[in-house]
Amino acid sequence: MQFDQFADLVAQRSNLDRDRARALTDATLKTLSERITGGEARDLAAQLPKELKASLESAQEPAEAFSVDEFVRRVAERTGLDENTARDGARAVMVTIREAVAGGEWDDITSQLPTEYSELTGPIIK
Repeated sequence: MQFDQFADLVAQRSNLDRDRARALTDATLKTLSERITGGEARDLAAQLPKELKASLESAQEPAEAFSVDEFVRRVAERTGLDENTARDGARAVMVTIREAVAGGEWDDITSQLPTEYSELTGPIIK
């Protein structure tokens, strides 16, 4: 998937303008990079448009363990959005990531997330 298509889908799904959707995407990817292992974040970056890779580059080993509510709180803090808008927006980004990457990569990402994250990712198959 090309960057413009990715950005347009996130904007449409989040009901935000393109600039706010871009900030939301960056915040969601940065937060995801904290929640999954550094190796997995780099694998994800390899399948996303080059414009999105920087948000995943600082991923550390090992992953931090935190709840979906903390995930949303971090996205809200990074974007200045309220938590309800951040939750809906993070879901929009995650759905778009799911469409943009190979199925095996998506499975690798979601295998590192507890089932409570299904509210952002859709069903997680373990």
